[in-house]
Parts: sequence; structure tokens; C-alpha cells
Amino acid sequence: MKIKNWYSDKKPWIITGPCSAETEDQLLDTVTQLVDNGFDTIRAGVWKPRTRPNSFEGVGEIAFPWIKKAKEKFPHIQFAIEVASAEHVELALKNDIDILWVGARTTVNPFNVQEIADAVRGVEDKPILIKNPINPDLALWMGALERFDAVGIKKLGAIHRGFSTYQESIYRNIPLWQIPIELKSNFPDLLLINDPSHIAGKRELLFEIAQKAMDLQYDGLIIESHRSPNEAWSDAAQQLTPKALKEMLDSIKIREKSFPNKDFKNELEGIRDQIDETDKELLEVLSRRLELVKKIGQYKKEKNVAIFQLDRWNKIIENRPVWAKKLHLDADFIKSIYQDIHDESIRIQTEIYNEE
Repeated sequence: MKIKNWYSDKKPWIITGPCSAETEDQLLDTVTQLVDNGFDTIRAGVWKPRTRPNSFEGVGEIAFPWIKKAKEKFPHIQFAIEVASAEHVELALKNDIDILWVGARTTVNPFNVQEIADAVRGVEDKPILIKNPINPDLALWMGALERFDAVGIKKLGAIHRGFSTYQESIYRNIPLWQIPIELKSNFPDLLLINDPSHIAGKRELLFEIAQKAMDLQYDGLIIESHRSPNEAWSDAAQQLTPKALKEMLDSIKIREKSFPNKDFKNELEGIRDQIDETDKELLEVLSRRLELVKKIGQYKKEKNVAIFQLDRWNKIIENRPVWAKKLHLDADFIKSIYQDIHDESIRIQTEIYNEE
């Protein structure tokens, strides 16, 4: 798949608007406030795929005349909506929607993705943006993009909206930044947009996430804004007023994409060399630890002892974060590292048990 860089307008690209189009007055008033604050790419949910059937699921196609009125009032704006079926695509194209995005619950199902891809075959002038699947599966995300590339869509982009988890987290959907970074590594020219609203789930975290996205050189943000966020029919806690959104975005720092001068680059390269040497030492230590794991595996096998020892694991996961704090390391970070090390230890010992 050969992704081309097609977006050349001002960056970052901000797509904003209410989670849902609720009423004609709510939509037109919100759009007016957004335009007054300098925004020109508007999002609004027409259909809202919800987890529970009794939740507000959007007003449906009755929203299209409202969108038409907004575009007539402000001819320069573009409108983006989510589509989850071929029927949605047909209605969106019929009503001159400018940008379509595929939601996380749809991306997770290749059959649905292919249905939508077939429905937009030959539509070359409209951007198609693909949200990551709800589960952290890079291959599934890439597969969705490949399906749209295969039907000739030239204006492709990806939206990072975080991933569902059963783990306790301050986020509604954990970011797992390494996954979109790997996606961008595979497709350097792919337009990558961050969705702080659905990662955060609450407005007080929006700035932190948006700033990190800009620090990681995302191309834009899709972020929810409502004239009266607390009265929103869906996702009230994560929306901002248009004015508050403008103020937040004005405070975000946009970093340089290249080094300002040769001396700065040389100094940075020197620090990176030190990091490389430290990483070699880390890997050597990790290799020694796993060699000890192999010895433990052999000993357990000889004594016919179970691989997993709960008391030992509880001791490790309890005291390593304590050791980490003394070294000014984040305890949760260290805990996650040891969980991965433990998984690898179990795998190694299982291989030893399965040997003839």
C-alpha cells in the first residue's frame, strides 16, 4: 500500500463539533460559535453506535437538513460524520457530506469495513478517515486502511482514539501511543489525527493529550465541542464550549519538526549515543535474567513443580515498584515492565517443560 501525503493546508488540522447533532437549534448555534472562533471543519454524529441499546443513538437522517442549513450559512465550512454501513455512505454522499470517518466499533469488523469500502469505490474527492479498532490490534487497523486503498481512495487518514481496556485507568480509552507510532512508521505519509475526546473521557485531560499528540507530530485533532457541554445528550463530560476549545488550542505548543542548528543536532546526537550504550547494558542485564529463568525452569521441571508460583510473583510485583521509587522511577511503569518480563518467563519455562 502506497499512502501519499494529500493534506497540504494549515496544520494542525482541527476537526471539531458536537458529539451528536441533537436539534436544529443546538447544531446551528454550536456551528456558529465554532466559526466565530475560527474553526471551519465541523464534526457531528448523525448515527451514534452505542454500547447499550437504551442510550441516545443519534437522530439519524433528519439531521441532514440541519447540516445543509449550516453549510448554506457558512459556505466555507466542511462537515464530517461517522458512517457504519453502506446505507450510511449512500445517505452521506447524497447529502453532500465532505468527510467520512469509520468508527472504532466498525473498524473491528472486516466485513463491515469491506462493505463501506465498496460503497465509496470511485469517490476520490472526499477524505476517508479510519479510527483504530477498539482493541489494540495494529494489523486490524492497517487492514482497514488497505481495504480502502484497494478500492482507490486517495485521501486516506487514520484517527487514533485510544483502546478499550479492563485495566484501571484515568483515561476512558488508554492511548497506547506506541501503536499509532508504529502505524506511522509503516506509512510515513499517512495523515494521522488524534482524538483527545475519546481517549480522555473528561475535559480536564484534553489539553494533556492534545499537547502530547502535537509533540509526537500528529497532523491534527478531532475534538468534541458543544454550546452547552453539560447539557449534551451524549459524552457530556468530554466536550468543551467553542470558546474554551479555542483557548485550550491557543495554549498548545507546536514543536519544530527539525533541528534549529547544527550545534543543537550534534549535542542531541551525543546524548543519543549515551542512550544507545545504556540500552546495550539493559539488554545484557535482561539476557542474564532470562538465563536465570531458564535455570529455574529446568529445576522446577526436575522437581515436578508448577511453573507459576503465586507467592513469588506477588513478592516481585510488590517490591520492584518500591525499589523503583527509590530510584525516582514511576512505579506503574516498572510494574508494567515486570508484567511483560513475567509473561516472557512463563513462555520460556513452558518451552522447557515441553521439551522431550
